[in-house]
Amino acid sequence: MSSLRAVTSRQQTTILGMSTLAFTVCFAVWTIFSIIGVQIKADLGLTDTQFGLLAGTPILTGSLSRIFLGIWTDQYGGRIVYVLTMLAAAAATFALSYATTYETMLLAALGVGLAGGSFAVGVAYVSKWYPKEKQGTALGIFGAGNVGAAVTKFVAPFVMVAFGWTMVAQVWAAVLVAMAIVFWLTTEDDPDLKSRRAAGAKARGTFMQLEPLKNLQVWRFSIYYFFVFGGFVALALWLPRYLVGVYELDIKTAGMIAAFYSIPASIFRAYGGHLSDRYGARRIMYWTFGVALVTTFMLSYPDTDYIIHGIRGPITFSTSLSLVPFILLIFVLGFFMSLGKAAVYKHIPVYYPDHVGSVGGLVGMIGGLGGFVLPIAFGVLLDMTGVWTTCFMLLFGIVAVSLVWMHFSIRQMEKTALSRELGALPELPEMQPIHEKDKHAGLAGVIEDWRPDDETFWNEKGRAIARRNLWISIPALLLAFSVWMVWSVVVAKLPGIGFDYTTDQLFWLAALPGLSGATLRIFYSFMVPIFGGRLWTTLSTASLLIPAFGIGYAVQNPETPYLIFLVLALLCGLGGGNFASSMANISYFFPKSEKGNALALNAGLGNLGVSVMQFLVPVVISTGAFAFAVGDGQMASDGSMLWLQNAGFIWVPFLIVSTIAAWLGMNDIASARASFAEQSIIFSRFHNWVMCILYTGTFGSFIGYSAGFPLLMKTQFPEVNALSYAFLGPLVGALSRASTGWVSDRYGGGRVTLWTFAGMIVAVWGVLQFLPLNGTGGNFWGFFACFMALFFLTGVGNASTFQMIPSIMRLEIPRLMPELDRDASVRQAERESAAIIAFTSAIAAYGAFFIPKAYGSSIAMSGGPEMALWGFLTFYVVCMGLTYLFYTRKGGLLHAVERAGNARQASTVPAS
Repeated sequence: MSSLRAVTSRQQTTILGMSTLAFTVCFAVWTIFSIIGVQIKADLGLTDTQFGLLAGTPILTGSLSRIFLGIWTDQYGGRIVYVLTMLAAAAATFALSYATTYETMLLAALGVGLAGGSFAVGVAYVSKWYPKEKQGTALGIFGAGNVGAAVTKFVAPFVMVAFGWTMVAQVWAAVLVAMAIVFWLTTEDDPDLKSRRAAGAKARGTFMQLEPLKNLQVWRFSIYYFFVFGGFVALALWLPRYLVGVYELDIKTAGMIAAFYSIPASIFRAYGGHLSDRYGARRIMYWTFGVALVTTFMLSYPDTDYIIHGIRGPITFSTSLSLVPFILLIFVLGFFMSLGKAAVYKHIPVYYPDHVGSVGGLVGMIGGLGGFVLPIAFGVLLDMTGVWTTCFMLLFGIVAVSLVWMHFSIRQMEKTALSRELGALPELPEMQPIHEKDKHAGLAGVIEDWRPDDETFWNEKGRAIARRNLWISIPALLLAFSVWMVWSVVVAKLPGIGFDYTTDQLFWLAALPGLSGATLRIFYSFMVPIFGGRLWTTLSTASLLIPAFGIGYAVQNPETPYLIFLVLALLCGLGGGNFASSMANISYFFPKSEKGNALALNAGLGNLGVSVMQFLVPVVISTGAFAFAVGDGQMASDGSMLWLQNAGFIWVPFLIVSTIAAWLGMNDIASARASFAEQSIIFSRFHNWVMCILYTGTFGSFIGYSAGFPLLMKTQFPEVNALSYAFLGPLVGALSRASTGWVSDRYGGGRVTLWTFAGMIVAVWGVLQFLPLNGTGGNFWGFFACFMALFFLTGVGNASTFQMIPSIMRLEIPRLMPELDRDASVRQAERESAAIIAFTSAIAAYGAFFIPKAYGSSIAMSGGPEMALWGFLTFYVVCMGLTYLFYTRKGGLLHAVERAGNARQASTVPAS
């Protein structure tokens, strides 16, 4: 901080004051759609989802630009970057007033969003003028510029009512230009920039600025900010619409009340900075999340009527939240959000004093993305459920996850710091006499000595144990896939038994298990090394009983609310999460020479659950043999009887048996234990992200096509009994994965993957040729044959991409970590390979959501699925290009080992 010696308090006050004023104006511009968007929605007849997208688009630009603006501030100085950012945002805001269509408004909104990027500039600029012990207060005062959202809500409604929304845009643009001029004339370059120029030193390069972003701590801070700032922005945008819709207020009154939320959520940020300096940011974050958990729960509770059947007759009462309590709760929520925003940014200059721009930019970007994603999510939830309070339900879930993650991270940090002292204590005081290693047995099912690459150990002991765990894992995974994808069949039958849902609602139900399954896989990816494969397989398998029972009961009554089906669809995703943990677990049991085949068997036969489900469910729902246990059937529209509850209940006995088998027959490997922090190094591995893209192209396609295939056939060829053929696609894909692993072992996973994507491009083009045009024509058998080819190729690609991962990491670890000896390098490669295998499967599983949803959106927008299929074809072209560029071309990472005569060497190459 030697550069601060010549800085006077007057300079600090001027810089802080002008930066805060500029940010206030920028924030007023950034949230302009919260007011004018309501009028635009009425003028253009937009849906709630379209309104959410329009209001959130500036937030997207303002978020994504923050990391780059923060880096440029560190490199070129905050003064010039701040001014240029304001001028660019002003130009886009003025252009907005001339937009007449929804598309041109979205384009202009992208430029308006640059005003929000100014936050990263201001944080980096202001922090350079203050010492560490005062940065929390200074940044808290600067962040109070969030009050610009309230300025817009106070003033804009009157301007809009008097002169129209276009005048609001023009006035706001003019004020922003004036602010840029005043800022330039009243400020100066920061002390660090002056010192660097005087010394003739160059600024750090962009990649050096990004170096701290590999730390998990930075991403944890980002999640906190996603709620405290992203949630604030989202509510600032959404509240006028909410108040108009729920309490039937006019736009001026709604804007005033929304400002009542925005003001405390802004100006008290300065107080939050002071409290963070005085009491510590951690304590403030606990208070923020604790109070937010309570308030969002109260706000999320919808107006509800209750009927209790008492002995003297029904007892009825209702719950509802009137306007005054709502305003008070919003005020409290905004107040504590403001404290939390300051507390998050108190950490950054303390932990990363030389990277405030990049780290602050990333945290601001993630928080800003919350302001983009959440309004869209609010609109989608409202369109799907018709329940206004679902926006607060979503915020409740986010703050709950944030609080739990923060608490356990702190506990883990304390445990690490006091590991020796804590290790000397028993779990309970009564256990003190036996709390010695030689006085109690090891954990049940835990294998302390595991050496699968030792041929003697493997032949005498290891092979039998590994195969037992594999053959218990396979049926558990098969059942997980069955429950995960059962909705794809159930959804197709719902309209026929009295559930009156639109096509888009049905595609949402088909897609949501994929969304939740993919998201859960991210967390499941790291669970086996933390909890052990035996315990985690047992728990994850048992959890599938929840959606199985739920489906069985819900489908029996056509009056079951759509919201219940949405929840059940999300719970089916528990089955999707199991794949990541199952693959990571099995990868530890087998030697390098058999790992590829074991993973192919586990994944391929596990994937078979989709086909088993699509074959078995149509059979069991057509029989009343179990009616005595599962209830009466439902009369279908064609006059036949269906027992759709069997689609859920059929899995219950098998899940119980598989759960017991996992607990009694599986093992944990002690050497496979690792904390999340040890596994999280994969996030800094470049090839982890490339393989995520490639595996999305293979497995994402397999699971997405499996989820959407029955409904796609039913919509495009209604004369065909789609469910009679739907199971064949997943069957072909699963069997091809299980039986073609040897091809990658022989010729190399990279080469097989390359040609797989080439074949998938041709297959998708073929599907397009056989689709009906405008609802007529088409050829079902040509369509079906091309899809069977697609399923076959996805299976081949699933095996080949997983074969690539261990090969890549065994080549990369010696380069990335040259300080490791041969054995340590092999262990590190094995650990990272298992984590990458699990994580890529998590990312790829989003295909189960995006592919069915893409079909639904394409049909809604254009009348057919062609738009979605052309998008898939383009994505395969990108995947093919990445495979060639990084792995199979001459000079690519796998080129030499895959052409050395035995591609298997790629997975066993020495780490030296």
